[in-house]
Amino acid sequence: MSKIIRIGTRDSELALWQANTVSKKLNDLGYKTQIVPVKSDGDIILDKPLYELGITGIFTKTLDVAMISGKVDIAVHSMKDVPTALPQGIVQGAVLPRANVIDILVHKGSTAFLETEGTIATGSLRRKAQWLHKHPNHLVEDLRGNVNTRMQKLKDNNWNGAIFAAAGLERINLKPSEFVNLDWMIPAPAQGAMLVVAMENDNFTLDAVSQLNDIETEIATHIERQFLRTLEGGCTAPIGAIAKYNEKDDTMNFKGALFSLDGKQKFEVEKTVPINEWKKLGFFAAKEILENGGEALMIELRSQLKK
Repeated sequence: MSKIIRIGTRDSELALWQANTVSKKLNDLGYKTQIVPVKSDGDIILDKPLYELGITGIFTKTLDVAMISGKVDIAVHSMKDVPTALPQGIVQGAVLPRANVIDILVHKGSTAFLETEGTIATGSLRRKAQWLHKHPNHLVEDLRGNVNTRMQKLKDNNWNGAIFAAAGLERINLKPSEFVNLDWMIPAPAQGAMLVVAMENDNFTLDAVSQLNDIETEIATHIERQFLRTLEGGCTAPIGAIAKYNEKDDTMNFKGALFSLDGKQKFEVEKTVPINEWKKLGFFAAKEILENGGEALMIELRSQLKK
């Protein structure tokens, strides 16, 4: 075990927490590691909504280049940020046990605005569409940056609140006391999961990281990302998906949805299948949405997001 496994990561507090978590797990198995922080374009260009940048995987691309050029051996990502098609030569090495999957509304003071008019902030089209579907009278402002930056922007602006992934705030102890669980909001595919990728020809590293894999999380995220890929949504379209294993009756439950940008249109599917039928669950769920009006909406969305 003389090789030092170089771990590439974004340089935000949350990304470094994730990389250090993987580093410690590998150290505990007897492997030597080194953290290599890299700043992504997604962290640098903060004055435009993500979809306007026209790049899927903007948070992962820089690390992909670092891996392919041999500067790092693995990269650690929030799995929801990773495009469903990995670059040639890069493979999924491990999916770590999933954390909290839900979104939360961090608010300032009273939540009375939820029953009237208000302004909330998010950089996610999925969150925006679902919020407007439930609160059509509200305004939604764009909010970009890492978790710390977004929390500070919430303090500095007169918004009523902002939407965050609970897992991100919990991991770095930033979850405030004033929040509302948005258990009605369908999370992003693979939300709450951490992904480790490596080069497909690096057997030593792949063997090392494979020991960190959580099979239940791997299956659930595979279903969710298959749903996303079949809809051809990329990681910016308003698409939510969540798969959960039910131990009592050995089944897999799936819920997915596609929204228009303004939240007015919603196509939703929910399925429960025996666990041995999980491999095509996301595909069939997406096909059901496409065949029931979702295909026309996807064409419209692709046109809107290209402008």
